[in-house]
Amino acid sequence: MSLTAPALLTARQRWTGLAVLVLAVTVVALDATVLSLAIPSISETLRPSGTQLLWIGDSYSFVLAGLLVSMGALSDRIGRKKLLLSGATAFGAASLLAAYAPGPGWLILARALLGVAGATIMPSTLSLIRSLFPDDRERATAIGIWGAAATAGAALGPVIGGALLEHFWWGSVFLLNIPVLLLLLVSGTWLLPESRDPKPGRWDVLSVALSMAGVIGVVYAVKEGAAHSPARWDVPVAFLLGAAALTVFVRRQLRLETPLLDVRLFRDRRFTAAVTASLISLVGLSGVIFVVSQYLQLVRGYEPLQAGLAELPAFAGSVVGGLLTARIARRFGVRKALTASLLAMGLAAGVLGWLQQDTTYLLLAVSFLLTGTAEGVVYTLGADLVLSAAPADKAGAASAASETAYELGTALGIALVGSVVGSIYANGLSVPAGVSAETAARAGESLGSAVEEAHGLPAEVAQPLLASAKDAFVHGMNSAGLVAGVLLVGAAVLAWRLLRGLSAPTAAEPAEAAEPQKVDA
Repeated sequence: MSLTAPALLTARQRWTGLAVLVLAVTVVALDATVLSLAIPSISETLRPSGTQLLWIGDSYSFVLAGLLVSMGALSDRIGRKKLLLSGATAFGAASLLAAYAPGPGWLILARALLGVAGATIMPSTLSLIRSLFPDDRERATAIGIWGAAATAGAALGPVIGGALLEHFWWGSVFLLNIPVLLLLLVSGTWLLPESRDPKPGRWDVLSVALSMAGVIGVVYAVKEGAAHSPARWDVPVAFLLGAAALTVFVRRQLRLETPLLDVRLFRDRRFTAAVTASLISLVGLSGVIFVVSQYLQLVRGYEPLQAGLAELPAFAGSVVGGLLTARIARRFGVRKALTASLLAMGLAAGVLGWLQQDTTYLLLAVSFLLTGTAEGVVYTLGADLVLSAAPADKAGAASAASETAYELGTALGIALVGSVVGSIYANGLSVPAGVSAETAARAGESLGSAVEEAHGLPAEVAQPLLASAKDAFVHGMNSAGLVAGVLLVGAAVLAWRLLRGLSAPTAAEPAEAAEPQKVDA
């Protein structure tokens, strides 16, 4: 530790430091969803293909997920504050590139660079909380605030994006990052203490390459496999190579004296339950947000700001859920709180299975509110379980595992749910007579493309094309909602089983005198 160890910090310094970390995590979470409402505008301006559109949406999360473990371990070694501030600088530079991207390829690259920078920020924020707040009760409250900021940032993305798109071009959603990051750099330099692992060992470059290759290979295979039927030859190859890389990665970590990620942490069922719950919950949530944002604008005809405001109940719910997590866990126990929240998310996602073009907004608002509240609890509880299971000097790597699950879930959700919707949409689209083959192919790529192509067609052809496109999209969204619901219910069952017999308290569920950890078989 540096001289500014947590024991030497006053309460005011600790909570002021938390405010800086909340600012950092909000920016990264915001960037994961702020683009959702800009997809129609990007489709019109840059004219990406259907596959490029998916990569614009999920390249950020793919790279972020692939690098989080590596960057979490790096933060333990070089210093969490140093890596956080370096990442914030890089995040600002990548935001400028994204804002002025001249084509879809450049935008995909800029989003990937944002993922690299974001990977240095996320694990640093959570591990610094462990360093700032050694007291269990204070840390539980701090994690609740941090979790509320992360989920609220993701939920606020569409609202802020919608407001900007009402007055500016789509690139403005990235320029929003610049003033916030400048504030973070100035305040973080003065207010945050430095902390690191006192015996970090070497940073294993081969492990970094294996983890990155494994995550991206598997996610790419899932994404492309869902989008193309029958699957192309490169899909099974990518999956096998990715799975092989992850297998070698795990075996290497077990042999190394100072592993990049201590995979033995997964022997603790609290840790496994937290990582699994975060992963699956975000698969459902991110896919739903990606699809619903397009549904509100392209099917129901909402303006960007109107669509953002329509998703506001998710923002309110996520804040409430994150802030009340510690109280809920103390009242009902971690096991019941986590399982019930996952079930609630599954129910809310399943509502999309019955959504139609003219469904009352009230049903959608209730679904948003329930989803946001439950996700706030799941995210905060997951972070708390991870930090409680890991030793303090490995907080960066452990936090990175939790954040990897979060971002990998986001990437998989957009890839899997988006690909399911895209596949059903393409197969269900009925092109009326009089539409050229080129226009029909373009309309079949996505609903946004169909809307764009319809602008240049006569009314007697455009209207049937749009009606068919909207019906096909809603049908795909219905199927995706049911898939997400089933996944979340499965996650609830798994969490209930993994946390069976847990008697050791977490920070959110403190005891008067905590006994040594005991987890029944």
